[in-house]
Amino acid sequence: MGPVRVRAAAGATLVVAVALIAAGTAVLLVLSGTLQDQAQLQAEVAAREVAAQIATGTPYAKLDLPDGDDHPVVVLDDDGRVRAAGDDVRAVDGRSARPAKSAGTPAPGEDGDDDDDGDRSSGRGEVDDDAHYRDGTANVDGKVADYRFASVEAKGPGGAGATVRAGAALAPERSTVGTVRTAMLIGLPLLLLVVAAVTWLVTRRALRPVEGIREEMAAITASTDLSRRVPVPAARDEIGRLARTTNETLAALETSVERQRRFVADASHELRSPIASLRTQLEVGVAHPELLDVPGAVADTVRLQRLAADLLLLARLDAGERPTQARVDLAALVREESSQRVGDRIPVRTGDLVGVEVAGSRGQLGRVLGNLLDNAQRHAVSAVRVAVLREGEWAVLRVDDDGPGVPQDQRERIFERFVRLDDARARDDGGAGLGLAIARDVAERHGGTLAVGEGSVFELRLPVAS
Repeated sequence: MGPVRVRAAAGATLVVAVALIAAGTAVLLVLSGTLQDQAQLQAEVAAREVAAQIATGTPYAKLDLPDGDDHPVVVLDDDGRVRAAGDDVRAVDGRSARPAKSAGTPAPGEDGDDDDDGDRSSGRGEVDDDAHYRDGTANVDGKVADYRFASVEAKGPGGAGATVRAGAALAPERSTVGTVRTAMLIGLPLLLLVVAAVTWLVTRRALRPVEGIREEMAAITASTDLSRRVPVPAARDEIGRLARTTNETLAALETSVERQRRFVADASHELRSPIASLRTQLEVGVAHPELLDVPGAVADTVRLQRLAADLLLLARLDAGERPTQARVDLAALVREESSQRVGDRIPVRTGDLVGVEVAGSRGQLGRVLGNLLDNAQRHAVSAVRVAVLREGEWAVLRVDDDGPGVPQDQRERIFERFVRLDDARARDDGGAGLGLAIARDVAERHGGTLAVGEGSVFELRLPVAS
């Protein structure tokens, strides 16, 4: 179908064409009906004027008939013979309009020969209230034309009946309708051309910003420069909203790509150290078996295993993996996790453990609790505490320690991936900087939050399972 503007112009033109054709047809039908009714009324008026003369007893020969060019009139008696006709009226419907001789049939004002009882009607006759209509032809002064005829019955004072047929020309009605139809046939294509041209221009102007957006998006795709943005039109319409949404998408994509690049770089850096250390120890062990540091090699292997597990979990979270919707009792989860941490440097003390259930993955929530306890063990001096509370529709899990605490300006930064504060950068106890990032991602995917408050109080909030 071609570009959008072609389809828009074609569609608008088609709709307007259908509307104009329907409206034009209706106008022509109404106009034709109105003019025909007018001709019919004129014919009836002419017929009733002549019928009124007959009702008053005017003889046929003295009837005042309209001019044949205006309204051809013929008067027929009860036997269907023409008794009077208008000037220059030669025939009606192909039948001669020459008046017949009056032998045997009295004129409206004459006595009939068979009225021997003397009981003759006198005074005024009558005109029938009903009129009958039909289309026909009349020959007036040698010219045959179409007319609308009205037939009216009348009786003279003596009771003699007559039928008056008067016509009104249909030529003016057909001429007017033809003129209007011709004007429509000429004006309709011109109007459709105007509609198509205006629609084309308006659509082209309206879609010009879209073309600008497309060109810029094509350039961004070709250059892979996600810092570029599409032009935003000044108008606050749908296209303007499209441009702003596109820029927001580009900004989110740029952030995601940059985050992914940093993630790959940081992961490579984190993996390089234990792999290099493990390789060095193995090479030394091959050359000098007595110098092999088996515990150090095992520690580096464990660190690699944990880092690989963290990276795999982050990859699944970034891919949009949804947690299962099992019911998890946080208090029971804390008891289970605490009972398994027998080798911790500082024993975990439990506070209030309110039985409250949340919906989610038991494994992922256990991972969050374990990461928070690991972080507390790393920074605590002599105490690590955990508690479970309920605050309205929220289940709250708190983990705190008596360590130096988190500086206020670092309380959001510590949840970024591969971020470690200066005192946590030692290889042995610093970790890879992924534990808190994983914990927050899991919390958000469970519809909750994870934040750090005054000191080292980490607070996990999750909606209570309904």
